[in-house]
Amino acid sequence: MDSADMSKQSIMTFLADLKSILKLIVLILNVLPVLTGFLLAVHFTGGSLSAEFGNLMLTLIGSTLVMAGALLLNNWYEVDLDSKMLRTQKRPTVTGNFSLKAVLQMGIISSVLGIIILLFTTKEAAIYAFIGWFIYVVLYTFWSKRRYTLNTVIGSFSGAVTPLIGWAAIDSTFHIVPVVLFMVLFLWQIPHTFAIAMRRYHEYKAAGVPMLPVVYGFDITKRQTVIYTACLLPLPFFLTELGMPFVILATVLNIVWLGIGLSGFRMKDDMKWANIMFKTSLYYLMVLFFAMIYVSLTA
Repeated sequence: MDSADMSKQSIMTFLADLKSILKLIVLILNVLPVLTGFLLAVHFTGGSLSAEFGNLMLTLIGSTLVMAGALLLNNWYEVDLDSKMLRTQKRPTVTGNFSLKAVLQMGIISSVLGIIILLFTTKEAAIYAFIGWFIYVVLYTFWSKRRYTLNTVIGSFSGAVTPLIGWAAIDSTFHIVPVVLFMVLFLWQIPHTFAIAMRRYHEYKAAGVPMLPVVYGFDITKRQTVIYTACLLPLPFFLTELGMPFVILATVLNIVWLGIGLSGFRMKDDMKWANIMFKTSLYYLMVLFFAMIYVSLTA
């Protein structure tokens, strides 16, 4: 292999490591609600997206940096757990491609820089970003994940503040729409995470992480999943300002996801059910939030 090939391979390895350590899919799924909250706030305040474009860039860049910083600190702290789980054993913190000191420094710098950038939008947006960061890094990663099955609920508060960041960059969040978006994301994350915990049951068990299916079993996890999914049912009716087509779409999504959840009580293959629930949760979130973005841009 010549030097050019070696250089190309090094770049590809670096990019793959960066994608892994930043949990790119997780990062994207968290930025999407920020964008949605921002666009909806522009819509409901009668503003202009072109006039707010600079503000939008600051909001997206700042929130992405804060989230990336939180994920980096999560990787730094959980290197011992990652080394025991098959799906995380190739993360650069485990392989040694990134030094733990460098990851810690990047996590702190990214977090601080993100908060500073968000302060150029509104103080409220920066505060929500800090709250989300604090819950994820301190209350979830450092404190609850290794101790309590409630770590899933605690972590869900962190992801749920993302649309509030976007909305607060434009206007106060004392409005029914951002509050409902917070509730949707909070409730969505719990069955989504339960599905992941079931799919990775043996890995979490080997690592000693007290996820609900590891501690209490699959039956209770299924029941909890259905309860949280069912709690989503009334929420679209608080979003009638987005139009009846959206309310109908969101209701159909809720019924379909709940139906799949209920099917778990008669499906013998728990892993198959968990995989279906996991994939459905991703489609659910993408369709729901892209529908909100469409409404905000066209209504």
